[in-house]
Amino acid sequence: MNCPYCGYADSRVIDSREVNDGIRRRRQCLGCGSRFTTYERLQPGGLFVVKKDQRREEFNKDKLLSGIRKACEKRPLAAGAVDRLADDIEAQLYKLGKAEIASTTIGDMVMERLRALDNIAYIRFASVYRKFADITELKQEVDSLVGTRGEAPPAAGQLSLLSNERVAALAKSRSRRR
Repeated sequence: MNCPYCGYADSRVIDSREVNDGIRRRRQCLGCGSRFTTYERLQPGGLFVVKKDQRREEFNKDKLLSGIRKACEKRPLAAGAVDRLADDIEAQLYKLGKAEIASTTIGDMVMERLRALDNIAYIRFASVYRKFADITELKQEVDSLVGTRGEAPPAAGQLSLLSNERVAALAKSRSRRR
């Protein structure tokens, strides 16, 4: 490892620690005495994404992260939630043990996790991923979220899609029908 300060080719390891996905090493340059940190991570074999038009391109985690971050922009999510989501998807893709993965498989994984993480981010991602043709399709997707609301509460800090008064009115009309 070359020293980032003086370029000297030799250094000694002062401290090594395991971190989430690799090893963190604290080093000291034998030339100038400066200290710096290096990270060692396992580089998994190549994974290729098969696009809808049958093109193949190498899996790019940064591209995945970019799409998820756009959907989660300005949402009240915990720090690191988006990175953990991308890490989880990447790990699951490599666990599949396939050399090629369909882009639709990755999109479905993102949709599934965003639905559990944040409803608004889910709708944002779905509107691009599913290419809604009109407002009716978007409304159906929102209605499906509202329909499952009883099964799973919204994420912490997430605003309701309906006002409290509207929710109460809907609950009252439902109880009258029964």
